[in-house]
Amino acid sequence: MRVYHFIDQRYGLDDIQRKRLKVARLHDLNDPFELEVASSDPTVRRAFRRTKNELDKWAGLLCFSRNWKNPVQWAHYADRHRGLCLGFDVPDDRLQPVVYRTKPLKADVAAMNGTNDDRWAFYKRVLSTKFTHWRYENEVRLFIHLQDADAEGLYFMPFGDELALREVIVGHRSTLSREQLAAALGGDATATLVCKARLSFRSYTVVRQKHPDLW
Repeated sequence: MRVYHFIDQRYGLDDIQRKRLKVARLHDLNDPFELEVASSDPTVRRAFRRTKNELDKWAGLLCFSRNWKNPVQWAHYADRHRGLCLGFDVPDDRLQPVVYRTKPLKADVAAMNGTNDDRWAFYKRVLSTKFTHWRYENEVRLFIHLQDADAEGLYFMPFGDELALREVIVGHRSTLSREQLAAALGGDATATLVCKARLSFRSYTVVRQKHPDLW
């Protein structure tokens, strides 16, 4: 599946050059309802908080959208249209679609007390459930077992068969030139589709700039 990751220009160019993408940690996600369930039982709520702390030590994720044309995502996640959107091919069976709901999931005590596979399947389901107002993100998630951190304590997933860079879309407010992007891509420049974005003239949509003279 072709999926898209919005990012600031500085970090996007660094990721392109280093052929990697920074893995998000559970405690750094911007939705405070991540790994929360609907329960009036304080024991269950405390159990989920402990689980979140445990999972954060070994599990991370990459967040993608199925589409790159939503201007709100450019505004929120790509430095107000000054950043980049990176398009990747990721195997379908590695991606977990986000389900948007008006209420959190209820705690599944049987799954929580089941096998390791049962517990992880339930926690992934909870981590892939978000409030319906997030629907505009059209999100899918790639869950990752954390490996060794770098010198700054950060985790990255390298580009490869499970994370193949195929597109780079430059925000319409970005000052990045074709030459600068080609230098960052290096030997991958000819195999990667690059374009400049612009605002649609007829709708609230971001589209490709088709006039080469304008980039």
